Amino acid sequence: MSKYWLWLLLLAAPVLATPQRLITLTPHLTELVYAIGAGDRLVATDDWSDYPPEVKRLPKVANFRSINSEALLAQRPDLILAWRSVQSSMLSSVTVLGVPVFYSDPTRFESLADEMRALGKQLDVETQANQAADAFLARLASLRQRYGHHAGPKVRVFYQLWYPPLTSASGVAWAAQAIELCGGENIMANSSAPYPQVGMEEVLARNPQLILAGTHHSEELDHWRKWPNLDAVKQHHLVLINPDELHRFTPRALNAVEAICKAIDAVRHR
Repeated sequence: MSKYWLWLLLLAAPVLATPQRLITLTPHLTELVYAIGAGDRLVATDDWSDYPPEVKRLPKVANFRSINSEALLAQRPDLILAWRSVQSSMLSSVTVLGVPVFYSDPTRFESLADEMRALGKQLDVETQANQAADAFLARLASLRQRYGHHAGPKVRVFYQLWYPPLTSASGVAWAAQAIELCGGENIMANSSAPYPQVGMEEVLARNPQLILAGTHHSEELDHWRKWPNLDAVKQHHLVLINPDELHRFTPRALNAVEAICKAIDAVRHR
């Protein structure tokens, strides 16, 4: 189907005050739509969206690197949900046709609640969205109160985002925020890059007491066992964190935050 006919099809579609045909272009937005009670309006999503399980049957119109504009427009969306910092430039051929876009770009845990409320207002599910946002903030506050106020030396933590190359997280990356919230000391906190590539010698010199890895595969931590005198290895504090929870900007991220807090607490009270 040519782009010309897609454009005519889009113009012929009825204009609704409340969007009823939604397309999400990232996994975290797919989850957010369900979290606020509008999942039944999704008509397509991206290759990586896999939660909740029912989204796997939906047509796929995007991946992390590109958007299939023709496939997207063929679904006749009346609202597209996208990640601003990653996908805004990819949508230029779609937005020129006047298709509305809700852009997501949360930077801190608290800002996720604001996004949920804004999306709920746009989709006319404010009650459900506000309830979900309130529950998220309440759990966040509970985790901070329980784990974030400890006197004495902080637990030294290294977060392994990727290996190889050895890559970590700093600044406002969610893994870095989680370590701080839980009362840990992120040994890469002062890096100038949000996701710095790290030399092994630097990690060894800072001797973390806990090494966390955002992966489902325990063998990705095996390379640390070459250094049995490293505190984290010596004390068997090599811990896996579910990357699908931590790296997606959704309420489920707090499951991963709680896992990080418990891992830090275990080191603190060993």
